[in-house]
Amino acid sequence: MSTGQVILSFLAGLLPLALLAYGLGRRRALAVAGGQDRALHSRPGFYGWYAVVLMAVPAVAMALLATLLDLLGLIDAPATLILAAALALAAGGLWAAERTIQPGLRARNIVEGAVRWLLITAASVSILTTLGILLSILFEAMRFFQMVSVWEFLTGTTWSPDTAFLGGAGRGGEGQAEAEFGSVPLFAGTFMITAIAMAVALPIGLLSAIFLSEYAPPRVRGAVKPALEVLAGIPTVVYGFFAAITVAPLVVDVATALGLDASYQNALTPGIVMGIMIIPFVSSLSDDVISAIPMSMREGSFALGATPSETIKHVLLPAALPGVVSAFILAISRALGETMIVVMAAGLRPNLTANPLESMTTVTVRIVDALTGDQEFSSPETLSAFGLGLVLFLVTLILNTVSLTIVRRFHEKYE
Repeated sequence: MSTGQVILSFLAGLLPLALLAYGLGRRRALAVAGGQDRALHSRPGFYGWYAVVLMAVPAVAMALLATLLDLLGLIDAPATLILAAALALAAGGLWAAERTIQPGLRARNIVEGAVRWLLITAASVSILTTLGILLSILFEAMRFFQMVSVWEFLTGTTWSPDTAFLGGAGRGGEGQAEAEFGSVPLFAGTFMITAIAMAVALPIGLLSAIFLSEYAPPRVRGAVKPALEVLAGIPTVVYGFFAAITVAPLVVDVATALGLDASYQNALTPGIVMGIMIIPFVSSLSDDVISAIPMSMREGSFALGATPSETIKHVLLPAALPGVVSAFILAISRALGETMIVVMAAGLRPNLTANPLESMTTVTVRIVDALTGDQEFSSPETLSAFGLGLVLFLVTLILNTVSLTIVRRFHEKYE
């Protein structure tokens, strides 16, 4: 029996037992109270949920524990045996619930406590997932930094790992060029393309949000906002085609007309297209934040003689600043992680330059390139992906921390 079949069988057996437990628990509570709701500590429905909790929690806990131990190799029990034991434990919990239901039982408190722990568990999933991601990157990055100096990695200006696998295979000769893992060109390209993208997305997205929330009639808003949000659903590979086929030649033609040299693979093209892609992130979130500002603030500003533009500048934007900053940071995080557009429009060349008309690459592109090659996993070139991923993770964490600090500093509650 496969894992999917076991899970389906477990749910198929647990759900009818849950319905049965709720009905029996509720009926048992009314029976012991002589049909009088007032004689019970809690409403009859809480006794039904009490039976469900007492039935389901031990069974689910036992199934999860057995699955975890099996994955760790500590036990080797057949899946059908674990399924049968879990369902038997569920039946035992149902029997225990029926035996313990009494008029004075604080069923409501028990059910509320179970719901609280369920919510805590759900909230912990994101924390544990983040911790798991960090640990999985950290362990492999430590292996990489045992081969390459951290200082060299963070301050080096040349990224040339192509010969690393030869040394790992024992084929590096005296004349073989030494592999270099200077990440500065990669992060310089990442930050430049991200900066260009935000220079496009922030003003257009914010001005679009102001228009939709303050100036657009309802019919126009109903048509324009969905059209803007359609941009968020377009696959990034389509944006890549658009960047490589349409925007790149246009950038080259404009640069040539201005007397500048431009490559068809340049940093400006993916920056512009990426900015167009993340406009919905800025526009939609900023629009929701501005629209949520109480109308009394607008009316108070108008009553003092302010014009609509002055009201937006001096009242609405300061009030919406925490939400706008959050949208801005979310858009930056989205731009930092983009890969496909950069591959198709900027190329794979690690180039440390301040000229956006030259080809460049980003951290995420090099991560993909390192992990999809034919070199061994233990080679420095492959493990460099984890070093880059760790630094990028820390950069994103710092950005999120700064955004939270700004939001908390300028946050105000309007009632």
